Amino acid sequence: HHHHHHHHHNKPFTGLKFFGRRIRLSPKGVIPYLMGMRQSRRGSRKIKRSSVVYKKAIAKSGLQHLVPQPNPHLALRQDSEREVRSTVDWTENALYGEHIWFETNVSGDFCYAGEQNCVAKMLQKSVSRKKCAACKIVVHTACIELLEKINFRCKPTFRESGSRNIREPTFVRHHWVHRRRQEGKCKQCGKGFQQKFTFHSKEIVAISCSWCKQAYHNKVTCFMLQQIEEPCTLGAHAAVIVPPTWIIRVRRVQNSLKSSKKKKRTSFKRKSSKKGAEEGRWRPFIIKPIPSSLMKPLLVFVNPKSGGNQGAKIIQSFMWYLNPRQVFDMCQGGPKEALELYRKVQNLRILACGGDGTVGWILSILDQLQLNPQPPVAVLPLGTGNDLARTLNWGGGYTDEPVSKILSHVEDGNIVQLDRWNLYVERNASAVQDERDETATEKLPLDVFNNYFSLGFDAHVTLEF
Repeated sequence: HHHHHHHHHNKPFTGLKFFGRRIRLSPKGVIPYLMGMRQSRRGSRKIKRSSVVYKKAIAKSGLQHLVPQPNPHLALRQDSEREVRSTVDWTENALYGEHIWFETNVSGDFCYAGEQNCVAKMLQKSVSRKKCAACKIVVHTACIELLEKINFRCKPTFRESGSRNIREPTFVRHHWVHRRRQEGKCKQCGKGFQQKFTFHSKEIVAISCSWCKQAYHNKVTCFMLQQIEEPCTLGAHAAVIVPPTWIIRVRRVQNSLKSSKKKKRTSFKRKSSKKGAEEGRWRPFIIKPIPSSLMKPLLVFVNPKSGGNQGAKIIQSFMWYLNPRQVFDMCQGGPKEALELYRKVQNLRILACGGDGTVGWILSILDQLQLNPQPPVAVLPLGTGNDLARTLNWGGGYTDEPVSKILSHVEDGNIVQLDRWNLYVERNASAVQDERDETATEKLPLDVFNNYFSLGFDAHVTLEF
């Protein structure tokens, strides 16, 4: 009917920042699949013995380092029936160091639980395996609970709040994993990782950290005990990663006798107003950022329904490169909770993975939340259409470009302003009575549009989608 720009009778409409970047597609856009491995038997006795030391040290360092749990065995027993999760648990029941399991069709018969523990052989028939998106280990589905036995947890995505007595580490520790294949070069000796070419080889060639991706040969001369304990830098994408030290799990306050006595004394009115507000806001997780001008923490929102199965694959990839708690599947509760949780984080950036509709959805939530300043939004176009992504130089479709490249583009992308428009629709008063369409809508599904809007058949198709 008519468009307006920033000035209209209600609140002024602020342009949202976007950043665009031309992406060069790489011909070899494959993300290497790394697998966890068991320590292998070697000829030399010396290495054999040290491998046992390593195993213990690795188990200890990657896992027990933050807060000793009250009694891990008790905790485990009641959780042994816990279902195998393929999503991040944001409830108060979240387990520290829980893996995020996805189906895998990886070749070979390897299982990270280790030959002594693996139960697949007893089950005779071929058993399904799962792969953890965050640390890339592969395990038979039936062996998942055995990882507790060898004490192999995933990279911890948060820290516990109840540890006032221990001085809290402000740094992240490495999460060391045995790998049977490894790209790149050893940080210690600079040589590549020779794969042992027998197909069913159980040989571990490397030890690498699933946070910073640093890798070492699996030998005493390359991987020394002091590396196990040193702080982890979080690697090449540290600037966009939300460190697990920022994400704190808070426990519900138990009502003790002392506090209930106190409550009676305070006047009823004051208590109810304050308490009610706090109760409504209680969340099992809070974000306490440690501000730094170098950080550009990123929230990734993926619409797994866009672009065939691309969305589901890309979620797993982002969970490997980032903290899984900064990656959100838009089918698992929309972007609103995530944005509210992270609203205090400075220099926040957003990556929207999906079609134009996905981007529009995120922008409309940002309008509602009125964050200050508005976080800039990058687009990873999945599916088809993607006019907005094309306009901003993100390209019209994702063609298996490595996620690490995408993260670099998002980190370096320059911020531009994007004009957005409010749309007002009203009936045509001068239309003749019998020409009026009584079924016509009075209310638009969305009244903000970003770079185009459509009506008629096109709009019908989009809304049905």
